[in-house]
Amino acid sequence: MKIGWGTGIVITIIAFMAFILYFVVTMSTDKAFRYDLVVEDYYEQELKFQEEIDASQNLANLEEKLTIKRTEEGLQVQFPEKFLSKEIKGKMFLYRPSNKQLDFEIPILISNTYLLVPEKRLLDGRWNIKITWSYKNTNYLFKKELIY
Repeated sequence: MKIGWGTGIVITIIAFMAFILYFVVTMSTDKAFRYDLVVEDYYEQELKFQEEIDASQNLANLEEKLTIKRTEEGLQVQFPEKFLSKEIKGKMFLYRPSNKQLDFEIPILISNTYLLVPEKRLLDGRWNIKITWSYKNTNYLFKKELIY
């Protein structure tokens, strides 16, 4: 049986469409290709972006910086010593890019000038840390990627 040009082109187009259809169905149903947004209210947070820029600039203007270090007890976040601990109000959000179920948020409640995240809450791997706090009506923002 001999296949002409017209029949070959039609078979090629049908094969290509079948491949694309298979590819689309596989990508949309396979659980390995599902990704969550970083946050659920993405658009609302984009509207607050200028506030984040200002808060980051306030942090950059500080003489003594916020530091994060790993200790035996966990992750220690050291605030500037000139800040009175009872006047620091805010929250710390730890985001795990590889697993949404590991994300958590901690309110900043400190008696010293540091906040301690317990070792048992943090698994080894990459974490994105976002600390927002206010001190005497001035907002501050600290962001960092950390390999724990």
